[in-house]
Amino acid sequence: MAATFSDQDISRLIQERKPLPNDYRTKVQVRPKLGHEERELDIKGADGGDYRLILRQSIFNPLDFSIILTYRPPKSNQLFRLQRYNGKSHEHTNPIEGQTFYDFHIHQATERYQEIGAREDAFAKPTDRFADFQEAIACMFKDCGFEVPLDSQGRLFEEI
Repeated sequence: MAATFSDQDISRLIQERKPLPNDYRTKVQVRPKLGHEERELDIKGADGGDYRLILRQSIFNPLDFSIILTYRPPKSNQLFRLQRYNGKSHEHTNPIEGQTFYDFHIHQATERYQEIGAREDAFAKPTDRFADFQEAIACMFKDCGFEVPLDSQGRLFEEI
């Protein structure tokens, strides 16, 4: 199976500037689901890319969360998961490397995982860069080209 996106394409999409609107917190759509809350925000990249930020958090376990950056290719309704920041709530195994760990971790889409027919973001690395939902959001914003408006202060999404 041919890769949908090369590693270079993935890197370019992750680094594309993603300016957030001044009222980005109020634009997040909250959807209660079984056992968790989910929030979404569509974002237009500076170079025209269409992105969606998806935030999921368990209502039972504060360490069970996922912050996901997706990309919607032109003329498609499919979302491609570029990067995902997960809480320390489950064991993860990288299928190709056979590496298993139980920790906070960051998933990233890779060409090689697409080539074997796995989920594009099946590869992950453990991290100590965040230890909760709010820190994971801040980490993603820093890593993935998000531009937070200058007048935005306080913890991200805390009032939602």
